Amino acid sequence: MTNGINRQWILKRRPRGELSADDFSWVTSPIPEPAEGEFLVRNLCFSCDPTQRGWAAGDTYFKAVRIGDVMRAFAVGEVVTSRDPRYQPGQLLQGLFGWQDYALSSQAFEFPIMPVPDGVSIETALSILGNTGITAYFGLLEVGGAKSGATLVVSGAAGATGSVVGQIGKIVGCRVVGLAGGAEKCRYITEELGFDAAIDYKSENIITRMRQLCPNGIDIYYDNVGGRTLDAALANLAMRGRVVICGAISAYNDVSGSEGPRNYLKLLVMRGRMEGFVVVDYMPRANEALRALEGWLQEGRLKDRVDVQHGLENAPATVARLFAGQNIGKQLLKIAEPSRPRPV
Repeated sequence: MTNGINRQWILKRRPRGELSADDFSWVTSPIPEPAEGEFLVRNLCFSCDPTQRGWAAGDTYFKAVRIGDVMRAFAVGEVVTSRDPRYQPGQLLQGLFGWQDYALSSQAFEFPIMPVPDGVSIETALSILGNTGITAYFGLLEVGGAKSGATLVVSGAAGATGSVVGQIGKIVGCRVVGLAGGAEKCRYITEELGFDAAIDYKSENIITRMRQLCPNGIDIYYDNVGGRTLDAALANLAMRGRVVICGAISAYNDVSGSEGPRNYLKLLVMRGRMEGFVVVDYMPRANEALRALEGWLQEGRLKDRVDVQHGLENAPATVARLFAGQNIGKQLLKIAEPSRPRPV
């Protein structure tokens, strides 16, 4: 425990527009001691997710982070001391440990704490074999009902969840079209991940390209973006098409409030279904998804890509990368290394 100091990012104000370091206070405090039944972790690596902006701004599927509290974030941490017999020093755990060097288990909020299995890297545990992969799995297969022969369109396709959704779609036999920003990301999803086609939303007309690439309509649209991209997908919906609402990153920074989709009547005409979902609802079944994901990963049918930034002091700036489209794959922030080699 270095100098007995715990560095923390504390929420100072609700963000207006883009998330900024000015929304937080950078403070230090003594490293806490676990009480009976608690344990202390030293955080090693954070998951950076668009939903963090929502947690800071107000109530979502979780209560908003309170002003004056440590900013909420998923992390992998190493147990330092434990007064909980379930967890031992040196063990790696994943939970909502927050933007700080050290966290008590009592600060982990209302979310399951999951051990990182031997042989799984920290990066993989926070990406394809973590909440990201679980989100993609249940969102596509359970909510979207993906089956062989369906035309699947994925927005945010070069990002963390979208890239996994498209790959699972190919595994189950879908024809997959991804939307991504820029030639590099479009090449990545087609040449490396095996998507059938890509739409560059920065340089192409989305509606026109969807019509060209999906002449029989879109059976499943997996939405991570919202806004005009959602409108374009609705305009090209196939009969009994399904829209999975996973996120709407295009609207998160809109202080005026996002508008509903203009083409929602297509759901009526095409007898479609649009459904939102949150991964926390499926966490009791997480092992079902993880078994499948790990198997596909070992078989080489899934690829995992992470974008790793460094330093706790860079937490707000690293989350901001998501909204600027600077990441490819899962955005992570590493702040420390494990104290001992891990079993493989």
